[in-house]
This record gives sequence, structure tokens and C-alpha cells, in this order.
Amino acid sequence: MRTSPIFRALRAQRGFAVVALLIAPIAASPALAQDSTAGQADVIVLRPLSFFKVSDLDFGSIIASGSAGTVRIGPDGTRSRTGGATLAGNDGEPARFAGLGTPNRQVNISLGANSIWITGPGKRMRVRDFEIGSTPTATLSTTPIRFTIASALGNYNFPVGATLEVGANQAPGDYAGSFTITLNYL
Repeated sequence: MRTSPIFRALRAQRGFAVVALLIAPIAASPALAQDSTAGQADVIVLRPLSFFKVSDLDFGSIIASGSAGTVRIGPDGTRSRTGGATLAGNDGEPARFAGLGTPNRQVNISLGANSIWITGPGKRMRVRDFEIGSTPTATLSTTPIRFTIASALGNYNFPVGATLEVGANQAPGDYAGSFTITLNYL
């Protein structure tokens, strides 16, 4: 079967175009290198008259010596020491809590215990003198302290600091414990 010269030219042009399209992506693929990684999205949806822990109380890294000492994390994040405890690095932070109430509502805040024990590979250590970051700061105890929710939206947050008693020759390692904060909305 004979084809006209115009049909052969069109068929040849289409064939060339297809070849060009097939070659172009192959030649360009090295320039299209991709990499990906996963991210995380978190949210806490509060019910009215509730609160949650934002971050834990962290005394940071310390070095014990032959004599006892203390490490203090203030509600404002300042860290200090006494006696044989030496601060290592600049880490450490107060615990932080946040919640949702209603504007101008009165709230009582208290501790489950005035002091707790944290445990690890060595002798347990006592955490005491919990302090809430308010204006002015107030020492927390099992006796409730009252505050007013000042935010027009009813949201609030507060930090809590404390003092850690470090024993003489305290064994190196990670130590942990827990304390309970209770809020009663009045």
C-alpha cells in the first residue's frame, strides 16, 4: 500500500515527537532528586475547667561531690546550687501547666505532698519547697492557694519550681519521680 508523502511526513513528525517526549524525562530525572521525612502534629483539646502538664520539672545535669548539696529550679527558670552540688551545663527548667477555666473564676491549687522522693541507680533524693510562678511567687503545699483566672478567654498557664536535695557521693545516673498538682475550680 502506498502512502502519500504528506501522510509519511506527519507520521514521521509524530514519531519524532513521541521519541523526544520519552527521552526528555529520562534525561531530566537526575535533576529531580527527592528526599522526604515525616513530621508530627499534636494538639490537646481541652474541656472547660481542665488543665494539663506542658512540661516536666527538670533539674538538669549536676555533678555530686563528697558533701551534700541542693539544686534549685525557680519558677522563672533560674537554677542555683548550694553545698557539694555542681551545675553542669545550662539545662533544667520548671514544670509547666496550662488549662482552661472561665474569666474571673476562683481556683484553688495544691500539692498532693509537700515533698517527694525521686529514685534512680543510687540513694533516693528528696524534692521539696515547690513554688508556683505567680505574682508574687507562692510556696505550694497541701493547703490550697487561691488564684483568679485573669484571661478574658479563660486560659491560663503557670510554672512550678522546687529544690532537689543531692546526697554526698550521689551515684551518677537518671533519677525520676512524680508529684501531683490539684486544681479545684470554685
